[in-house]
Parts: sequence; structure tokens; C-alpha cells
Amino acid sequence: MNAVNQNNLHPRTGDALLIVDVQNDFLPGGSLAVPHGDEVVTVLNRYLKLFETRTLPVYATRDWHPAQHCSFRAQGGPWPPHCVAKTSGAAFAAALQLPPSAVIISKAATVEQDAYSGFQGTSLDQQLRADNIRRLFIGGLATDYCVLNTVRDALRLGYQVLVLGDAIRAVDVQLGDGLRAEEEMTKLGAQRITVKEVTG
Repeated sequence: MNAVNQNNLHPRTGDALLIVDVQNDFLPGGSLAVPHGDEVVTVLNRYLKLFETRTLPVYATRDWHPAQHCSFRAQGGPWPPHCVAKTSGAAFAAALQLPPSAVIISKAATVEQDAYSGFQGTSLDQQLRADNIRRLFIGGLATDYCVLNTVRDALRLGYQVLVLGDAIRAVDVQLGDGLRAEEEMTKLGAQRITVKEVTG
């Protein structure tokens, strides 16, 4: 892939910032903590400020599970209970400076369906198309699960994708899962960027 002109990285009309699952249960101390997950917040706030100053849309996905969700170990799933709807664990990180205009997308909100992608079982695609969005800046948690699957679907649906390489962190259940996820996203057509490149 040819290097993209630096000016092309600056957010513009047709772009949206998509923040994936930056919720308390995925931060240190949470029930399904992503190592160093809290480190994404400060960087995401810089992207948020950039989008806010340009009056560009912000979307934020969240796990919004019922108490007996199929992904929980008690129901035979792989994970401890996390992000149960309306609990503090499901709340966005307190330091994350989401604007009042941010569009919140709740996923995996029924007992029988899990969803790693922000597009799965949600209205995200329809809302982005209604906003005439063609390019997505995507960051959040976790690189090897919900970020990866959201990026996969975004590319499949025809969006250009810029992955915020400095604002993602991996679970790494298997050592190297995060790196493999980043490599896959790049191979599929996403471009890895950093906030310095976007603001420079």
C-alpha cells in the first residue's frame, strides 16, 4: 500500500471517530481488565478534542449485557461477568471525554447473542450511512477482540479504516494475539496511525 499523504490523515467531512468499549470493566481493577487498558483514555481524548473542534461525529460502542449473558462462564461462555447493563462496570471510563453529541451504540444486549463487533446486531452501519460517513478512525478495547472484529466489519461494509495504533490495547490471552490482530487489520486494508501523525 502506498504511503498516504500526511494531509489525508487530518479528520474532515465524511469522517467519524469510533471508540470501542472503553468501559470500566475493561480497565485495571475491572472484572475483565485489559492490561494497560487505561492508557488509551488520554490518547483518545486527544482524538476527541480534534474531532470536536472540527464538529465531526463521534460514536462509542459498549458491551451492554444482561446479567445471564451467554458469554459469561456460568452460562458456559469464556468470560467472567462483565459490563452488565446499568452497572458501574458497564459505564464508560470516567476520564473519557465523550461529547454530549456522541452516538452510543449498545451491543450484545440480549441473553443469547454475543457480539465482538460494534456492527453486529446494532444500527451502527445505518447511522453512519445516514451521517454520510465514509472513513472511520477506530480505537479502544481490546485490540484482539472488539477492535479487530469492528475493523473487519467496517472494511467488509466498504468503509476506509484508520486504526488508532496508540489508542488500542490487547487482552493477549495467547501471547502475541494483539500483534497478530494488528497485522490482520493491516492486511485487510486498514491503515495504522498515531495521534502525532493526525495532529502534525
